[in-house]
Amino acid sequence: MPRASVAAPSNADARVESFPPRVTRECRVLVLGSMPGVRSLALSQYYGHPHNLFWPFMQALCGVAADLPYATRVAALNAAGVGLWDVLKACERPGSLDSEIAAHSEEPNAIGELVASHPSLRALAFNGGKAWQSFRRHVQPRLPDAVAARVALVPLPSTSPANASVPRGSKLERWLALRQWL
Repeated sequence: MPRASVAAPSNADARVESFPPRVTRECRVLVLGSMPGVRSLALSQYYGHPHNLFWPFMQALCGVAADLPYATRVAALNAAGVGLWDVLKACERPGSLDSEIAAHSEEPNAIGELVASHPSLRALAFNGGKAWQSFRRHVQPRLPDAVAARVALVPLPSTSPANASVPRGSKLERWLALRQWL
């Protein structure tokens, strides 16, 4: 019996868009990912993959229980001074891996404008190398001097299950450094 062939997704099929920012006027740290993965997009939740370490790390960092309902977790995270967003507004990426993001398709979010309108923000924390790389490429060169002088830029190891090369304890130790801004 012949096997059915599955066509590779076209670039149009691989176009993904990030979520709106989850940040309040009181947030002091803005965690920036690159682009939500397939599972997160399907759930409409930041860090929705069950093996992503983000929510357990937030529990350790600011006491936000990882098993709370999503909306409650986000509200508690904001109340603890942490906001969420992504560096990229849209891109072409089949699947979930940052390495599959087509560089020519990267459209950045208006991070400079958001930070300028939230004077309480003191640090931008980058969840993984791709978020940091995309920020430096698209956002940092256009960041107003006053904003750049006010916020620390903190590259961190990815909490993604795809980042298995760094031990969990080492990752958590790096993430706990955000306490100085909370």
